Amino acid sequence: ADKNVGTGKAVTVSGYSISGADAGNYTLVQPAGVTANITAANLAVTGVTAANKVYDGVTTATLGGSATITVLGTDAVSLGGVGVGVFADKNAGTGKAVTISGYSISGADAGNYILTQPAGVTANITAASLAVTGAVAANKVYDATTAASLSGATITPLGTDAVTLVA
Repeated sequence: ADKNVGTGKAVTVSGYSISGADAGNYTLVQPAGVTANITAANLAVTGVTAANKVYDGVTTATLGGSATITVLGTDAVSLGGVGVGVFADKNAGTGKAVTISGYSISGADAGNYILTQPAGVTANITAASLAVTGAVAANKVYDATTAASLSGATITPLGTDAVTLVA
């Protein structure tokens, strides 16, 4: 009856015909009461990328690219929302999966689609620099070596990271 998603939708049937020596003895009646379901089509958001970053102790990913959708025919569907990216974990690594959410669709034909958020997006997290500060070398009496005794060295890892300085 129409192109839109729904269950038990009426289907008008035509096009059956008959032939044969005795076909003239019959009036063909097309099938009636035929119904079928139309389910929503998947509509993927594409064109989204994630930026590489230096380790910062959080899973937040910065998104880039240009989010787009490709609808069927001349359907009236608009892409909206704001994409949000999250790394699988906070740790440094290459090719890390980024989960993206936040996009939505609207428009007269939006109900005929199931929006799929961008998939397969990856980015790298490189290790952050961790400076040793406050190190002081002790004075010493000449002993024919270049060895020095140090004290007071500290590090300041990000957030609640468990990192211990080993001297």
